[in-house]
Amino acid sequence: MSILVVGLSHRSAPVAVLERAAVAGDDLVKLLHAVHASPNVAEAAIVSTCNRVEIYAVVGKFHGGVSAISELLALHSGVPMDDLSRHLYVHYEERAVQHAFAVACGLESMVVGEGQILGQIRQAFRLAQEEGTLGRDLHDVLQQSLRVGKRAHHETGIDKAGASLVSVGLDVAARHLGPLGGVRALVVGAGSMSSLAAATLSRAGAREIVVANRTPERAARLAESLDVPSRAIELAELDAALAEADLVVSCTGAAGLVITAGQLAARGIGTDGRRRFLLDLALPHDVDRSVRDLPGVELAGLDNLRTAQEAAQAIGPEAVEAVRRIVCTEVEAFLSAARAAAVAPTVVALRSKAAEVVEAELTRLTGRVPEMDVRARKEIEQTVRRVVDKLLHAPTVKVKELAAAPGGDSYADALRELFDLDPKAPEAVARADMGDAEVGAAWDPNPDCADADCVSPASLPGQEAMSEALSEAVSDAMSDAMSEPPDGVNVETVNAQAASVRAVSARDAVPAHEGEEA
Repeated sequence: MSILVVGLSHRSAPVAVLERAAVAGDDLVKLLHAVHASPNVAEAAIVSTCNRVEIYAVVGKFHGGVSAISELLALHSGVPMDDLSRHLYVHYEERAVQHAFAVACGLESMVVGEGQILGQIRQAFRLAQEEGTLGRDLHDVLQQSLRVGKRAHHETGIDKAGASLVSVGLDVAARHLGPLGGVRALVVGAGSMSSLAAATLSRAGAREIVVANRTPERAARLAESLDVPSRAIELAELDAALAEADLVVSCTGAAGLVITAGQLAARGIGTDGRRRFLLDLALPHDVDRSVRDLPGVELAGLDNLRTAQEAAQAIGPEAVEAVRRIVCTEVEAFLSAARAAAVAPTVVALRSKAAEVVEAELTRLTGRVPEMDVRARKEIEQTVRRVVDKLLHAPTVKVKELAAAPGGDSYADALRELFDLDPKAPEAVARADMGDAEVGAAWDPNPDCADADCVSPASLPGQEAMSEALSEAVSDAMSDAMSEPPDGVNVETVNAQAASVRAVSARDAVPAHEGEEA
């Protein structure tokens, strides 16, 4: 199974296409389940923001996964596949992980470094978890992306230097209206973007803030939280509030237009000599683009705001480059850990087989020498287990080290071949390890954490006992095959296998240090 990302953003598609592809609410849940139900998809999550729609999936086949997800996006958006495919981007395996980390750090945002993306990824994580479409692989990638994003913000301050879309939009408004202190503001919507806009205007000292929302209770809660004179209204009162406002910020998520040129003209806007600014942060658009034709009225939408390149220059290329280095370092560490973890089921299967051999031989010894006293039996048993421990320690440690490098999965294959392991044994171990996680009990339910005390699959309840049991199994397992070989086991063959493993390790280890491809 591999990580796949299929999506489109402000970098790959015009706003008109993004508007059609935008997904939220019940439609988001339906699309999530449709993707998860695809034959080639095992896990799924969707990051949907005002300027991107990205589907993260764990797939068994690359082409099958891309085809299924692309078709579902086309079906959802109503954009013909031939047109949509020109705007889609695809990232797979290592590139998918790198993209996820870069997105979380704000490197892919319209305004580089904006911090809202972390909350949006967190929402995608929680929705997938609640809907049962999240598995171990996506859990690890998305949770680690949140940690990487927080690290980038903490170490570089890119989230403080890089303004959010709201801040950028209000800066544009200030250029048209002048200082925002003292303006009459109307905020349409009460979601995260609208709330941030209201809070920013409150800090700027707006004369009055009116909040209009479909749900009056939410509008009232937002209005009550502000430090300047504020009140909540219902959408039915919107026209009158538009006539009074100097600045309108709208972000509702409605399917159609919320504010039209006709509404404004009917209230005398454009003929009363006042200057007004409308900031449309919604996708699809809330505000009719033709309002620009009204005298004294200016409109800015997502397609007018500062580009990523301009924001990068504003915050300084040094901060952006520092974040890129963090992403590269974190990607390398994440992939190395994932490759090392992938060999663990094979190591466990090897130790389990060795333990079975040891137990069988000790049982046979007891049958052959029933008069052996208890003390002698315990000494023999401990000796056999110590031999197994020593024989298995080096190859199991080494294979984990080698597995951390690119192409490391080949060493797990070599172990299975050399020790004639049942191909189904590692899969069974992996399934057993996934057991609790698949029902949601074994994962950290709080993806917000970014510290060392976060729960990871390796530190879950029962894992320590399992590791001890496996360690014992290892010590039991191989000594039997080497010290007093059972019927059908040839010592020379085993020695030859061990020498072969050492030769392969030595051969492949040298080029890696010389900069050659391993």
